[in-house]
Amino acid sequence: MTNGVNHITIAVSELDRSFDFYVDLLKLKPHARWNGGAYLTSGELWICLSCDTTSPAGDYSHIAFDVSPEEFDRVAGQLRTARVTEWKDNRSEGNSVYFLDPDGHKLEIHCGTLQDRLASLIHSPYDGLQLFKP
Repeated sequence: MTNGVNHITIAVSELDRSFDFYVDLLKLKPHARWNGGAYLTSGELWICLSCDTTSPAGDYSHIAFDVSPEEFDRVAGQLRTARVTEWKDNRSEGNSVYFLDPDGHKLEIHCGTLQDRLASLIHSPYDGLQLFKP
């Protein structure tokens, strides 16, 4: 049985550019940096930037970062001021901005919880929805 997510590694083509994007724009906390990568955190989530060949997926897979309701508009505004590429319009519960990092990896800032999402499914269920009791 797993206990949670240990870390997420993101392949980056230019460490300086990606480090600045994640630290300066998204405000992740830097812990270590070396020629081939960096360790950052977002809350308790450990993220590794690793220099490698990048080939972001063309599917819906993405990483969503939590943003408080009080901070959402400010953070969304900062992203748009930085002219990030938005790759999807939000059509689900909670405020979201879907955007790309410098290497084209799909990211999201989201304001909401799993409980909020599950409650919204009662009113607008997905096709074939099954809900499980805790």
